[in-house]
Amino acid sequence: MLSKQIKEILAKQYPGLDFKLDPPEVAAHGHYATNIAFAVAKRDKMSPLAAAEKIKLALLETAPKNFFERIDVVAPGFINFWLTPKTIQDSFARMGESQKSLSKIGHGKSVIVEYSSPNIAKPMHVGHFRSTIIGDALANIHKALGYKVIRWNYVGDWGMQFAKLTVAYKLWGSEALLKKEPIKHLLDLYVRFTAEAKTNVDLEKNAQEEFRKLEDGDKTNRKLWEKFRKESLKDFDRTYKLFGVKFDVELGESFYEKDLKYIISYLLSQEIAVKSEGAIIVPLDDLDLPPAMIQKSDGATLYLTRDIANIIYRLKKYKPAKVIYEIGNEQELHFKQLFAIAKADFMPELKEAKNTELVHVGHGLILGEDGKKLSTRAGKTIFMEDVISEAISLTKEVVQEKNPKLPAKGKEKISKVVAIAALKYNDLSQNRMSNITFDWKKMLSFEGDSGPYLLYSYARLKSILRKGRAGKFEPGYLNTPSEIELILKIDRFPSVLESVAKDYYPNHLAAYLYDLSKSINYLYETEPILKSENNIRNARLALIKSATGVLKTGLNLLGIETLEKM
Repeated sequence: MLSKQIKEILAKQYPGLDFKLDPPEVAAHGHYATNIAFAVAKRDKMSPLAAAEKIKLALLETAPKNFFERIDVVAPGFINFWLTPKTIQDSFARMGESQKSLSKIGHGKSVIVEYSSPNIAKPMHVGHFRSTIIGDALANIHKALGYKVIRWNYVGDWGMQFAKLTVAYKLWGSEALLKKEPIKHLLDLYVRFTAEAKTNVDLEKNAQEEFRKLEDGDKTNRKLWEKFRKESLKDFDRTYKLFGVKFDVELGESFYEKDLKYIISYLLSQEIAVKSEGAIIVPLDDLDLPPAMIQKSDGATLYLTRDIANIIYRLKKYKPAKVIYEIGNEQELHFKQLFAIAKADFMPELKEAKNTELVHVGHGLILGEDGKKLSTRAGKTIFMEDVISEAISLTKEVVQEKNPKLPAKGKEKISKVVAIAALKYNDLSQNRMSNITFDWKKMLSFEGDSGPYLLYSYARLKSILRKGRAGKFEPGYLNTPSEIELILKIDRFPSVLESVAKDYYPNHLAAYLYDLSKSINYLYETEPILKSENNIRNARLALIKSATGVLKTGLNLLGIETLEKM
């Protein structure tokens, strides 16, 4: 990586300083820019501009010969670098396969990525869409960087929802319907309970009693719970297969039920928790946070209580460097409270928490094309499977229009891959903290910043490579501005992944891949590839092959399957 070489040159001259090195926003301002002068200025008590001039002179004297073509100092103290064509060409000659050239910053470290996390006894709805897509991409990227990744589906398989469902099933349930359409029947029962509880106050009281019995191990309630859970996991698995998502662990809230009394007792004994109006809370005034309730006045535990047990289990079993929770923005307070309690180090098992990075990766809502929360006209929830089916159906129309002579089996395969790519890329190409819009026309377009455009670009490049195989090449033949620009973009791929693993914004990778595709397509449209002179042809084919490899790897890391032909 060229950026790594520049950092090493700077670090050798100025060890121990924290600084940034990135491509400038405006290409005319150089290949790279750094803010190291501000760190030097602070250390040496001088102005950033003076420090930048001093650094420039030192680099011109100590950098390898013909490494930098030009170094500029820009007020108030930034340094812009231009590399010589030879430096850039030589870096391309050293590039290996896209995966092999990635840094392994996670080597020897484990990371747990919790994502999707649907509730049992309900179909996965559009609210689980973003967590599933973003979490899977983050898991893929960490794995590519050398981390041992534990993909964790923390299913909601405990709590009052089961108590309500138990009451509803005992009153109105049908064994025959449960066998025929388990999830639909369970959802209908839950909806009916919610509607009737508005006028029948006894239903909520009955649910509280059923939950108490469930927690106490009542055989009938436990048997129903196990049946509901089993059918739900089957239903989830069907949706995950459509999305190409797999998990290493599917332990839910129920797994930790046996540990909760001990944890609450321990928290009280350490005076981390206190009793308050019959409930048990953890005061967090010192952190400007509201108190965290871990047990209700009726003795019931909460989601937070089970999350405390969960984090203790994870730290003890896996000793992870990171635990990443990919869950919506609305859970921000919950995780602030959870992390504060974990870092309180009140149990021997939590000592690891001091060295473990606990991260809440939030995301915004999914909106319809009208800018409102995505739902049906009747205001009901939209299920993930329905969204996927709609995307595939719309994609089939586009594929039929573009390639009507394609065999039916080929259309089916392409439609599915392109539809999933469109859905995933539409999410991952946008800032995860923002709300995103389901604009079907833009999402399924084969032009512009879209999943189908990137898939089409990749397939077209593979077509070129099938027509002309690159032999041995000399990097010196890659000297046009578009070739130099493309080499630099390929070289930046590892640093883009490191950036995503640091700030958890996959849209940086999506933006990089779109920019890379534009550069490849520009080269293809402005420079002859297959018809160029032999030495130039071999060099350009090698460049196209390298760029195509990066494009494929990057798309796969976003969870997007590529197509060799379209």
